[in-house]
Amino acid sequence: MFPMIILFAVLYFFILRPQAKSARVKEDFISKLKVGDNVITNGGILGKIQGITEKFVTLEISDGVRVKMLKSQLAAPFAGETK
Repeated sequence: MFPMIILFAVLYFFILRPQAKSARVKEDFISKLKVGDNVITNGGILGKIQGITEKFVTLEISDGVRVKMLKSQLAAPFAGETK
């Protein structure tokens, strides 16, 4: 019984807890998005947010080229210019 408790504790502290923390960080990032933010997607595409709905964002990835995608596919903010 004791080895199972130790195994669960190791599993929690080395796998489950870090995953939950990164999920909270991403959720916080997505909740603070606003029009004009520069972001990078999970696919590596850089863009500027032009519109936001409950589940989707519209990114301008080049002059006049806009792409609609799920918010969950945004990876991180991007500090530089996207053009």
